[in-house]
Amino acid sequence: MSKGLRLSEKWFRRGLWLVAFIFANFLIGMGQSVIQDLPRVEHHYSTEDFLDHAQADPLRASLDSTRQQRQDIHDTLQQAQLRRNTATTDYQAARDTFNNWLSTRHATEQASQDTELISRAQQLDKLKAVEREAQSSVEQLEKQSLDVHQQESRVQQQLEKLQQTAYEHYEAAMHAQEIRVFLYRLALTLPLLLLAAWLFLKHRKSTYWPFVWGFIFFAVFAFFVELVPYLPSYGGYVRYGVGLLLTILIGRQAIISLNRYLEKQKLAEQQPEIKRREELSYDTALARLAKNVCPGCERNVDLKDALNDFCPHCGIGLHNYCTACNARKSAFSRFCHKCGTSGAQPTAD
Repeated sequence: MSKGLRLSEKWFRRGLWLVAFIFANFLIGMGQSVIQDLPRVEHHYSTEDFLDHAQADPLRASLDSTRQQRQDIHDTLQQAQLRRNTATTDYQAARDTFNNWLSTRHATEQASQDTELISRAQQLDKLKAVEREAQSSVEQLEKQSLDVHQQESRVQQQLEKLQQTAYEHYEAAMHAQEIRVFLYRLALTLPLLLLAAWLFLKHRKSTYWPFVWGFIFFAVFAFFVELVPYLPSYGGYVRYGVGLLLTILIGRQAIISLNRYLEKQKLAEQQPEIKRREELSYDTALARLAKNVCPGCERNVDLKDALNDFCPHCGIGLHNYCTACNARKSAFSRFCHKCGTSGAQPTAD
């Protein structure tokens, strides 16, 4: 088709295509802003929205109190263990001293040392009593720590059950919200796509075709790029199901359109040549000739062969001769390329 256009017209068309792409770019930018803001119409959920606070808040308060109590017991226990270790060390040192002194006393067997023996034994008993008391304190604190830890575990388990229930409700709400947001996007993009299809069918060759094509590019981008990635998955069933449905619908329509086209071509090839030429526009004929196909049946033809004056498939004339200079020229040319004589075909009587 471009071979039949004037040079200025080619550049104007390129500029208009640039206008179409720029127009589509601004529409896409605005559409992306709208699509991204759609989730804001919904409430931003968290698990706290579905937690039973009547039960959870007392459990959390109890858990905080239990943790603080456990920390206090832990600090006290460390101090008690330190005192026990000190008492044990003192007792062991005193016992070693007593054993050494006792060995010396047996060696001398002095009766005057019996009183000191009793005194040393009493001191050793006192240190042992201090050690036992420290050990008892440590054991009590360890028991308290264990009790508090078990209580904390029970409260934590109860709280986790409530949180698990809240999380399940949260996931269900998020799935429902995801579907609603997708439906918002679908309600916004599907009419655009339908409008784009109507514009493509009715106005793609109108005076304002750059804006029509710009809108078509925008609608296709909005539907297949801004909408399809947000299609709910559910393990892939929805995505593949929608994909299969669209494939069947598009494939069925393509098959129907192909059969209609073939039937139309068969009927057209049965028409007289003059009738077929009247139904072919000048630009369409030039576009098909530029692709080395017959303008009538769209089958491949070797246009460079000097013997191919007629299509071997449908019989339509491809080349004729100028009535003024007898030069061989395209049968679809308006003027002779050699002498400029009008190439209009004579009409049948």
